[in-house]
Amino acid sequence: MTVDVSELVRLRGHRPEAIAEAAARRPRRPLLNDSGRLMIVAADHPARGALGVGGRAMAMANRAELLERLCLALSRPGVDGVLATADILDDLLLLGALDGKVVLGSMNRGGLQGASFELDDRFTGHRPEDIERLGFDAGKLLLRIDYADPGSLTTLESTARAVDAMAARKLPVFVEPFLCGRDATGRLRNDLSAEAVTKSIAIASGLGGSSAYTWLKVPVTDNPDDMAEVMATSTLPAVLLGGEVGDDQDGAYEKWRGALQLPTVCGLVVGRSLLYPADGDVAAAVDTAVGLL
Repeated sequence: MTVDVSELVRLRGHRPEAIAEAAARRPRRPLLNDSGRLMIVAADHPARGALGVGGRAMAMANRAELLERLCLALSRPGVDGVLATADILDDLLLLGALDGKVVLGSMNRGGLQGASFELDDRFTGHRPEDIERLGFDAGKLLLRIDYADPGSLTTLESTARAVDAMAARKLPVFVEPFLCGRDATGRLRNDLSAEAVTKSIAIASGLGGSSAYTWLKVPVTDNPDDMAEVMATSTLPAVLLGGEVGDDQDGAYEKWRGALQLPTVCGLVVGRSLLYPADGDVAAAVDTAVGLL
């Protein structure tokens, strides 16, 4: 579909209540369907100032193009829903693209990419009450832990309270944990070793007063053969995150395919690698990822 930016601006300017109205009448579905599998397209990167894909530093900066790619991805068979921040979800509501889809609100985007405070990842996105008010289906939060950065403690505590608030509303929350550290240039790097991912899962699983509504959103380790042992760390349901895969799309598919066979892994949450594939074919990339499920 072609996104009419002028119409979106007109609605936002003259009838801002149209967003809440669209949310109220949106047909909903269960988080999991009969297959027990979940395929979610992620588009919450821009709110952290993370606009790059591959060698294109500003690839996600064109909002109309991003929305068109999202609408195409959401129209493909087997795609269950989307993860995004309020601005993007509001646009998709106005476009009618969220009807009958699973909607995940992105909760903490304050840890801006490259900032000195990146690990003090404040909750600047959807609050639990926003997700409840809009009739969305779940929330997602990012938990990056650097043992050398005190900002991680603030994020850790805030995450626990968010888990509590979501559980009180009986709303699922997807926790995306990483152990990380800064390299010689000061850039934050996620540790994808089996030991680090195992520890991050153990930490995330124990946050809050109840884990009843907690899901995990986890990466595939550097060595995919380690995933069975890593995922044995918790009984919480989990989805795999895609991340940026570069030009080796086929290699990424193979990593996901193996991990998707594990008993706690229920699906995929993939963003840039499907919305901006190296060959430009969004529909084919999405269809291939769906086929892995």
